[in-house]
Amino acid sequence: MQPTGEQILQAPKVLLHDHLDGGLRPATIIELAAGIGHALPATTPETLADWFAESADSGSLERYLETFAHTVAVMQTADAITRVAREAVEDLAADGVVYAEIRYAPELHVDGGLELEEVVAAVQRGFDEGMAAADGTIVVRQLLTAMRQAARASEIAKLAIEWRERGAAGFDIAGPEAGFPPTRFLAAFELLAAENVRYTIHAGEGFGLPSIWEAVHPCGADRLGHGVRIAEDITVGADGTAALGKLAAYVRDRRIPLEICPRSNVQTGAAASIAEHPIGLLADLGFRVTVNTDNRLMSRTSMSIEMQGLVDELGWDLAQLEKVTVNAMKSAFLHYDERVDLIHRIKERYAALRG
Repeated sequence: MQPTGEQILQAPKVLLHDHLDGGLRPATIIELAAGIGHALPATTPETLADWFAESADSGSLERYLETFAHTVAVMQTADAITRVAREAVEDLAADGVVYAEIRYAPELHVDGGLELEEVVAAVQRGFDEGMAAADGTIVVRQLLTAMRQAARASEIAKLAIEWRERGAAGFDIAGPEAGFPPTRFLAAFELLAAENVRYTIHAGEGFGLPSIWEAVHPCGADRLGHGVRIAEDITVGADGTAALGKLAAYVRDRRIPLEICPRSNVQTGAAASIAEHPIGLLADLGFRVTVNTDNRLMSRTSMSIEMQGLVDELGWDLAQLEKVTVNAMKSAFLHYDERVDLIHRIKERYAALRG
């Protein structure tokens, strides 16, 4: 039996791929922009939310990138960053998320004079305030991101090392895949590995199998940010039998988690629609599939909305939602004992939902 909307909302959720600068509340953007004299393309929360979603759906890369220009512009002071971080935790907790790793690039928030360390501290203050307000119902950690088109990866990696016991779960690289291969940052990955810090790499969204291969092999990624285009290494015959290529088989055999973001993948053209999204095939074949939001503002989404789409379009039931949730918790950059504790709590809550 397919779950109801209320059951989906109540279901515990784990979120591994969510961008802080892609999840602001429209009302907060308006208020912060007014305080710094930043012009916005719309003046009410409703019309601004529409503008963000329409821009992300437009098919224009320039217009899509402009959306982040506005969110990043209002996140250049410690107080603003702390507020955005706190509200992100509040919004996720209200959606039933019990564990989240929220990523952002500290280097994008220094235009107002903040040092990188001050940016990380401001985010952590917001996360701490949000978790305290949620009264222990959610655990949130930072993923510190370096931009592929820049040259600060080793600097950000050192920050991840310094903050790993103070709220940072790990490291990430993001930005345009084409033309900026992850092997540009081998020094950063070697530094992280030497210090036993885990990391994920955006790969297999804007670029295909070569991006995934580099992320997995020379770079040693613990997880694949998106990774959805691993489906290009799978051939499905007329009888429905799937044959995995060598890279797909390696990713599956090694249980390398895929941080799949269905609605975002449709926006960027990595999938034609939710109904045609390869997440169903990948899950059926036993890949370590997880479900994520990517940019909640731009995709006008939440974990409940993402799950509802999979229920409506792919016919998923509570058992399948539980499976991807447990997959995500197993894949979290959290200590083993903490992961196990949360997995037990997740399974208990799903059992209660099934009655």
